[in-house]
Amino acid sequence: MSDTVEGRWAEIFGPRYLAVTTILALGVSLFAFNAFLSSTALPSAVQELGGLEVISWATTLYLVFAIVGGAAAAMLKRRLGSRRALLSLAGVFLIGTLVAAIATDMSQVLVGRAIQGFGEGVVAALCFALIPELFPSRLVPKVFGMQAMVWAVAAFGGPAGAGALTELISWRAAFLINVPLVLIFGAMVLAVVPRGDTPPQAHGFPGLRLLTIGGGTMLVALAAIVPPVQAAALLVGAIVALCAAVWLDRRSAERLMPLDAFSLRSAVGAGLWMFLLMPIAGAATGVYLVLLLQQLWGYGPTHAAVIGAVMAIGWSLSSVTVANVRQRSTRRILIRTGPVMLALGLVGVLGGLQMAQPGLVIVAQLAIGMGFGISNGYTMLTIMEASSDAERDRTSALLPTTQSAGNALGAALAGVAANAAGYAAATDTGAILAAIVPLFILAMAFAGLAFLAALRMVQLAKVTPISAFASE
Repeated sequence: MSDTVEGRWAEIFGPRYLAVTTILALGVSLFAFNAFLSSTALPSAVQELGGLEVISWATTLYLVFAIVGGAAAAMLKRRLGSRRALLSLAGVFLIGTLVAAIATDMSQVLVGRAIQGFGEGVVAALCFALIPELFPSRLVPKVFGMQAMVWAVAAFGGPAGAGALTELISWRAAFLINVPLVLIFGAMVLAVVPRGDTPPQAHGFPGLRLLTIGGGTMLVALAAIVPPVQAAALLVGAIVALCAAVWLDRRSAERLMPLDAFSLRSAVGAGLWMFLLMPIAGAATGVYLVLLLQQLWGYGPTHAAVIGAVMAIGWSLSSVTVANVRQRSTRRILIRTGPVMLALGLVGVLGGLQMAQPGLVIVAQLAIGMGFGISNGYTMLTIMEASSDAERDRTSALLPTTQSAGNALGAALAGVAANAAGYAAATDTGAILAAIVPLFILAMAFAGLAFLAALRMVQLAKVTPISAFASE
């Protein structure tokens, strides 16, 4: 079937694809919900168990191990097959959930969060890898739109749901709510995902590369909580470690990443750069906006959080709106426009804060979300289309991992920029407003680099033959 035939929303929720759509939605929602879990449930855990000094590591370890798990996902899929890999790693996630839920001290919670992160990192990456296998290309934008809606619901419902469970029952219930969801997920995988043939394990475990990726990501996490000079040194070390991981992977017999990962000579590599750089740029508002609204304008946590969540609304609504675009020329325009809207949104947020204009901040937040929403789905589709059949599993599984790495790196860089400008020591409105200018300028610079990566990807995608995936 030609990809110019328009796919309908009803198809992905119809009898043929409903079960698969549900599996993907559950896989992504578990990752998204647990990423937002710690902000609401863990303060109560600390009150019961102690360990306030390590509470931030509950989120850090989850994300670090999720990135490592995502990097290993394609390899696990090849060795175990989609069905066994999904079931096995959902089981790992379940073990981590139980460890955290029955913990008697915060160190056990941290162990549970790390196990959760690894298991769910693999599951989320495998869900992305299954998209080109289980859906024709005309429906892929709809699937990405559905996933954007899942993330938006998690952004709103994750903290609220975890908070309600914590308040009405216990913080442990906020973890244990994962148990029935994982069991439903596993039952649906058994029913829907074909067993397949497991290829022979011809090569050893890529421990050095995974350790390098994990170590580099951990350095990024540490950079967010130390003074600027030390943070800069840690970020340099992180960049060296992550570049070394890519270099080692290209020379390995069994690669974790596609051969052209992060190469500016291919559409796949340029697209991955765009996928990394946009979350780095978006971290300026993602990390600091809610806090700034409370500091500058005296907003309460809920009021500030609602304005912060406007970005998720813009992301999800725009992603659904553009999911019906069929012409490749229009898709290329949307890809290029995404980083531009992100940059303009950052300008608007900074201007709104400087001029004390809440309306401008809200509109700018919508623009930031729309920048991600109109471009992300077609960026991922273009990357998948440009990837060869042999590399598609590695490429697809690397997408959520790259985005998570961008979020982690962006948070660290935002912290370095803000602290170096004196934000942590600022006590009055004028000092705070002056300190955030370098933060937003850095974010705009990364949005500009994302735009250049988008131009490069679109240029290379025009001349690179599209694989059989596009002709389904």
